[in-house]
Formats: sequence, structure tokens, C-alpha cells
Amino acid sequence: MRILGKKESLCIQCQACERVCSNLYFKDESPEKSAIRINREKTAERVITVCSQCGQCETICPINAIVQDRNGVYRIDKKLCVGCLACVGFCPEAAMFHLPGANEPFKCVACGACAKQCPTGAIFIADIEKGGEL
Repeated sequence: MRILGKKESLCIQCQACERVCSNLYFKDESPEKSAIRINREKTAERVITVCSQCGQCETICPINAIVQDRNGVYRIDKKLCVGCLACVGFCPEAAMFHLPGANEPFKCVACGACAKQCPTGAIFIADIEKGGEL
């Protein structure tokens, strides 16, 4: 199973991951359009918000528009998605996002572009056994 791993203690909050993600999928370097979010508030416990591929979105989707691929990554079929946003509301990681005016939500697909841009190794691609931990 392929996931995006994180070592939050290494994060310097440079936002390089957010920029590359939003540029890759939306051709815009905007944190709101990134599937990975960096919390820049110094008091917050969680610094990096990213999909853990837990599968709750697949379970809650009423029309089965979210499926797990052969690498263990949950993907949204945009042709099937009706935009009910149940997955956004039920995501335990708060890692399912929606843009105003868009028909469907979006999430991390563990492509690794952000990991390649991370200067400290705070974000990385990991292959784990289903149900395993990093």
C-alpha cells in the first residue's frame, strides 16, 4: 500500500509541497488548491495534513465513486462523483478538500511530487502492508 508519510518534526513550513501539488493538479501555486496542507500556526499540534489512505471516504460514498487502486491509494472517479461531499465531512484526517465552484472533492493520490520538493524529508512516499504502520 502506497502512502505519503510524514515526519512533522522535520517540517520547516516552507510550503514547497503545497506549491508543487497545486501547480501539478490545478496549474496554480495556491495552498487552497493543494491536497497537502501545512499549518503555519506555531501552537497547532498537527503541522502536515495529508490523506493516510484509511478508506473512510470509500465507505461513506453513497455511489461508490471512490475506489482503492492496486497500490492501495483511494481515488475519486470524477465521472461518477455527484458532489454530495459526504467524504469531505467524514474524513477523519480532514484531508479531503473541495473548492468553491468545483463539482467534486479532491485528495492526495500519493504521487510523490511533494516528497521530491521537500527540502528536509518531512514528507516521503512509503510502501506499507495494508493495515500496517510506518
